[in-house]
Amino acid sequence: MRRKAKVGRPIEPDNRFQSPKVAKFINYVMQEGKKSTARSVVYDSFDLIKEKTKTNAIDIFEEAIKNVGPHTELRSRRVGGANYQIPHEVSPRRRLTLAIRWILEAARSKSGRPMANRLADELMSAAKNEGEAIKKRDSVLRMAEANRAFAHFARSNAPRPPMAPRPPMTSSAPVTTTTTSSSSTAA
Repeated sequence: MRRKAKVGRPIEPDNRFQSPKVAKFINYVMQEGKKSTARSVVYDSFDLIKEKTKTNAIDIFEEAIKNVGPHTELRSRRVGGANYQIPHEVSPRRRLTLAIRWILEAARSKSGRPMANRLADELMSAAKNEGEAIKKRDSVLRMAEANRAFAHFARSNAPRPPMAPRPPMTSSAPVTTTTTSSSSTAA
């Protein structure tokens, strides 16, 4: 039997935008417990976005998260001694987590500039459906599409219809038929 699902703590919204998504993003940017540094990196990147695009930075952030989050992903399942990559739909919570992770991986992979600049560039390009995080999403979706043939291995949570009752067995003796060959022997 499975254990009860954990009840997660609610994330307090950040002070500047009053958004729980931004607070979660700050927590993902944070390294070695340095939350004030992470907060300044995220807010500086939002300021850069506002300067460059002349629009609200939170709108760009929301659009980037929406664009990067995948709708299907692959999960490994063992069937009959072989491992299959089975496409599954992604829950909204996991979609947010993957989007944040991929945006940060893309921003951290670039070097030579401050993190706030790299993060701002990646968020702006993700909002326009460009950049490394979008490439990552596209590769995951392409793999899921390629493995769509294995979707029937996915477990279905839908209740199965009840089976029709079997007809009662009869105890009559089996009927045997004998065939006679009509061979005429002429003398």
